[in-house]
Amino acid sequence: MLDYDREAASYDATRGGEARAEAAAEAIERLLPESARVVVDVACGTGIVTARLRRAGRRVAGVDRAAGMAAVAGARMPGGVVIGDAARLPFAGGSADAVTLVWLLHLLDHDTSAAVLAGAARVLRPGGTLITTVDKTAAVYRAGDERVARARDACVPQASDALDRVLAVGAGHGLAMAGRTTFAGLGQGRSPRAWAEILGGPDAGWTRHADPAVVAGLREHLAGLPDQDLPGPDPIYPLVALVKG
Repeated sequence: MLDYDREAASYDATRGGEARAEAAAEAIERLLPESARVVVDVACGTGIVTARLRRAGRRVAGVDRAAGMAAVAGARMPGGVVIGDAARLPFAGGSADAVTLVWLLHLLDHDTSAAVLAGAARVLRPGGTLITTVDKTAAVYRAGDERVARARDACVPQASDALDRVLAVGAGHGLAMAGRTTFAGLGQGRSPRAWAEILGGPDAGWTRHADPAVVAGLREHLAGLPDQDLPGPDPIYPLVALVKG
């Protein structure tokens, strides 16, 4: 997994920067109830999205396990960021009107992601809202090449952030689907050459479970596409809201 302490200083520049953060924050706002006065942003990273959620009458707290990320976020939100584990949130039960999880669940194994969802449900008050990205990696591949996306889908088990799984785990903690929206990962479209490099490197772990001939065929297919260095469409990330009953 990425060393988030080491990457903190350059993280925003390599993840779409202000434009993507603005798109994510706007999507979260579409799902946040107007009545939400206490919002906890879990795995807040550099706080580039978290800071955009602050409003008059709304208190926003960011929490991140990586001290380097929390330090950058703290510069954006003095006094508004704490270091903590997403699976053991340092907040009292029923203390938040909303909890947000953006680009987190897909990084975790099934057990840890389930613990994170349970922790978020614990922190929420009855009637509170959990907002989370789902199907993140699938969205990245769907925005790329359809043939590559189909090959990946055939090789990977259900992702930790798969919508059906999030809904099933959430239901066990009294969370029910209440809304959904999407936002674009601005500036994150990849060119055919970039996709071919990904398939040949460590960032496409699923290829270890695929027939080597299939992977070689995919790379050959990508190498034969026109506009080798022209980025493709930006991924469209799904975002869902679950309400605690």
